[in-house]
Amino acid sequence: MSKKTLLIPAVLLVVLLATAGGVFAFDGARTVEVAKGITVGGVDIGGLTPAVARQRLERELVAALQEPVKVHHDKATWTLGAREAKIETNVDAVVDDAVRRSEDGGMLGRTLRRVTGGKVEADLEPAVTFSDRAVVRLLDKVRKEVGRPAKDATLQITGSGVEMAPGRRGLQVKASELHEAINAALVSPTADRRFVAATRKVAPKVSTKDLARSNPVVLIADRGANTLRLYRDLELVKTYGIAAGTAEFPTPAGQFTIANKAVNPAWSVPNSDWAGSLQGQVIPGGSPENPLKARWMGIIDGVGIHGTSSEGSIGSNASHGCLRMRVADVVDLYPKVPVGAKILIT
Repeated sequence: MSKKTLLIPAVLLVVLLATAGGVFAFDGARTVEVAKGITVGGVDIGGLTPAVARQRLERELVAALQEPVKVHHDKATWTLGAREAKIETNVDAVVDDAVRRSEDGGMLGRTLRRVTGGKVEADLEPAVTFSDRAVVRLLDKVRKEVGRPAKDATLQITGSGVEMAPGRRGLQVKASELHEAINAALVSPTADRRFVAATRKVAPKVSTKDLARSNPVVLIADRGANTLRLYRDLELVKTYGIAAGTAEFPTPAGQFTIANKAVNPAWSVPNSDWAGSLQGQVIPGGSPENPLKARWMGIIDGVGIHGTSSEGSIGSNASHGCLRMRVADVVDLYPKVPVGAKILIT
């Protein structure tokens, strides 16, 4: 083997050793810093020492995360501050992670990046924590002050007549959407932290149409005037004469409903002294001894509306608690009044 052949490997070895020594010396003399191309939450910390990187993140990222959240609705504003929200950021940990990524590729990789201007392309997301309970408290305040319950329409039956009080639509804050938006903003240094509380209208469960549909017929009995008024679709359509109870056997006052109906009803005689020898018996419909003539519309506790053969008593307080009507009138009224219809007795 010639001297020339032996010389070539020797020269290459010397070159390699010299290069390695230069790389080692170059790398050993470097200052530890974050590789170029690394950002945290969009903040560039490439080329900075860990201490300077932390300072920049405190200034540009943490400061942005400390901005308060504000919710607006009309002229009202609600604020959630960083202290109440308990916002915390892992700046130290994310800078340490950036330094570790900068070490990827070892000594040779680091040196090549420094010499060639190479980058470590990485956008690190900082871990941001906050109190969701604080967000919920904020939302509760907004809901309480902005929202209002829907009000159902009501039917007002008085001695003067029948009226409908219209309902009112309620207002409900879209709290779930607002909650989600606030949570997303609290962990983002670039998100807008001002929100408008969006709302939705809430229809009442009972509308005037519902009431009109469920109350097509209403009766109002006036014991003093001995009249019975029939209302259909809230309009007075007819007034009948009646005989209400005496002072000793008064017709009960209040609002009730028609509980049952019968044609030529039987009479279950009450166990009362005024019934004489008939008390406790059941007198069939149509019997001369049965005072319930032609039709029956039961109200409460044996009290009802019925026809009477004593038509001369109409216009006076003469019954034992029931509302007596002329036979022709009760026959006329009967098909117009459904079971469940409301009746006010004043």
